[in-house]
Amino acid sequence: MKFQLNPLTSDIFISIYVVSTLYFRFKFEDNGNVDPILSVVLGLSFVTIIWALIKLKILNPNWFGLFDSKKARP
Repeated sequence: MKFQLNPLTSDIFISIYVVSTLYFRFKFEDNGNVDPILSVVLGLSFVTIIWALIKLKILNPNWFGLFDSKKARP
């Protein structure tokens, strides 16, 4: 059995993840002299983690009901 989160839980998890990683990046960049390339790499790393979890079907986002999943997938 594969571990999956339902759509609402996935949406909440992704929202918390995005807010916390943005907070972490702002605090990290504010505390020191950070190279812009390092900032971009850090941001891409955080996005890649979420992308991988969605591709592995662990997260099943519904985007808070903004898109009709039946119309999006033929």
